[in-house]
Amino acid sequence: MTRGAVIAFQRYNLFDLTSTPFVGLENFRAVLAEDRFWTALRNTGTWVVVSLFFQFFLGFGLALLLRRHFRGRGLYQAWVFFPWAMSGFLIGLLWRWMFNGQFGVINDLLLKAGVIDERIGFLATPGWAMTSVIVANIWYGVTFFAIMIMAALQSVPRELYEAASVDGASRLRQFWHVTLPHIRPTLALIVLLRIIWILNFPDLIYSMTGGGPAGGTDIITTFLIQQVIGGDYGRAGAVGLLVLGLLLAFSVFYLNATRFEKAR
Repeated sequence: MTRGAVIAFQRYNLFDLTSTPFVGLENFRAVLAEDRFWTALRNTGTWVVVSLFFQFFLGFGLALLLRRHFRGRGLYQAWVFFPWAMSGFLIGLLWRWMFNGQFGVINDLLLKAGVIDERIGFLATPGWAMTSVIVANIWYGVTFFAIMIMAALQSVPRELYEAASVDGASRLRQFWHVTLPHIRPTLALIVLLRIIWILNFPDLIYSMTGGGPAGGTDIITTFLIQQVIGGDYGRAGAVGLLVLGLLLAFSVFYLNATRFEKAR
């Protein structure tokens, strides 16, 4: 990390290592002057917010379902948790095949259902491409929330539910006044960890679209990778420090906000 921070202030190009002079904030100015950086930043916001929203609520619902006792519960849990055991790059390749404009299964299903009249190049159109990678990320991340929230739900003492039942509380009131307050600190931490994870998760996008088409699915971390591949380690270091600064600032704000909410 220290070396990366130092490189951010040097002219450090892989194709010319004869000299790596100190250039101050030049790399930062160059990065901030690039339209691609701001496009990647906007895409990052969309990528994180939309993915997190659906992952959280779908994962919460799944955790509540799998918490119930029914025949084959263990088998269903294993099946649901299986995607989390796969690498993000492999998941990306799987969804890339599914969204393929020529022989992808999603086009076939939509055509048979009468939803579309002709095949869509999901990964070849900027708008559709971002939607496609977000759908893949939602599918991949729901499992994370389901696992973590299930663990949090199991930590709620059964005596609290028994006491609430004696007081005549319905299941909805038990959830709202017993379950949710008890697991709220855990949920806050899980959400923060997932935000950081999604932001630093270029694997899926890189294996599905490589950041294209025309930068339509570029996020901050894929933009950073492109700087590295291009041999401009100085700019890559600058992007890395900018991302680190954004994450630290957001984490401090988020933790203070959740602590204030808890205090209330």
